[in-house]
Amino acid sequence: QLQLVESGGGLVQAGGSLRLSCAASGSIFSINVMGWYRQAPGKEREWVADITSGGSIGYADSVKGRFTISRDNAKNTVYLQMNSLKPEDTAVYYCNADIATPYYRTYWGQGTQVTVSS
Repeated sequence: QLQLVESGGGLVQAGGSLRLSCAASGSIFSINVMGWYRQAPGKEREWVADITSGGSIGYADSVKGRFTISRDNAKNTVYLQMNSLKPEDTAVYYCNADIATPYYRTYWGQGTQVTVSS
């Protein structure tokens, strides 16, 4: 059964750093885009960043210059390095990926909590 498993969330003070990981496992033919979203309490889920299998990257303006997305295609894993964290970055972070098994569909992880204290 295909699943995305996230790790790396936690509590950090403002200005600190965290690194999130998300590994895809199961019967995978290929993975196209992998990305991160977040949802703060009382707000809509919002896109944070994504990366294609070819390495093209996009960031939301709110995280540009502070967050770095990367992936290891051999490990079917995407990472999100978060630096200079702010209290407004507090949210549940979800990874998602477009995975072919063999037909493409979008899969979501279970979410990992990131809390930034001021």
